Amino acid sequence: MRIYRASNYEELSRKAANIISSQVILKPDCVLGLATGSSPIGTYKQLIEWYKKGDLDFSQVKTVNLDEYRGLGKESDQSYVYFMHHNLFDHINIKPENINLPNGKNPDAVAECKRYDGVIESMGGVDIQLLGIGRNGHIGFNEPAPSFERNTHCVDLTESTIEANKRFFASADDVPRQAYTMGIGSIMMAKTVLLIASGKDKAEAIKNTIQGPITPECPASVLQLHRDVIIVADDDALSLVD
Repeated sequence: MRIYRASNYEELSRKAANIISSQVILKPDCVLGLATGSSPIGTYKQLIEWYKKGDLDFSQVKTVNLDEYRGLGKESDQSYVYFMHHNLFDHINIKPENINLPNGKNPDAVAECKRYDGVIESMGGVDIQLLGIGRNGHIGFNEPAPSFERNTHCVDLTESTIEANKRFFASADDVPRQAYTMGIGSIMMAKTVLLIASGKDKAEAIKNTIQGPITPECPASVLQLHRDVIIVADDDALSLVD
């Protein structure tokens, strides 16, 4: 596990973007695992800037996203497919057929999760998986639970996650209560995992991820077992780490 300290969110975003851009340059047809939420927005802005300067080419890149709200489709401006197009895809030269997210509009959870696992497998796996982290240590929408979920699955969101995400909606009542998410096993199969964290509200989760026991009660703690994990975090997020 490699840990890179940043003094602020802007520096964190540049460092994370550097790691992702290196992957794209070294392997132009790489598979990027992407995340949503507020944490990666700065990273995506930096990647867009370098693309517009001619430093990056995404024409051969394939992507798979971690998750999607169940019940939301691309027509919803709160869906993650909308988020990704608005914050990244619409500003770079990635091919539409190379973009993959769970289909939140598929009401058959078993079929959709099986389909998405097949998509990831057909690509040969993920080269680098970008992750944010929740205050309770969740990665993707893998919430604290009695055991680690292996594959893509439908999850009931915890109240703390709903509370954290309500800022993107008109009210907490509008936040979907379920989501499709890659499982811990899917995340752990990525060749490299890049986790980013900013702010004091993530400090406890980062401490437990790095120094705590490996437990499904803090899903991110399983990353201690991964062969190639990079954590980029700012001073506030690292403030409780010895």
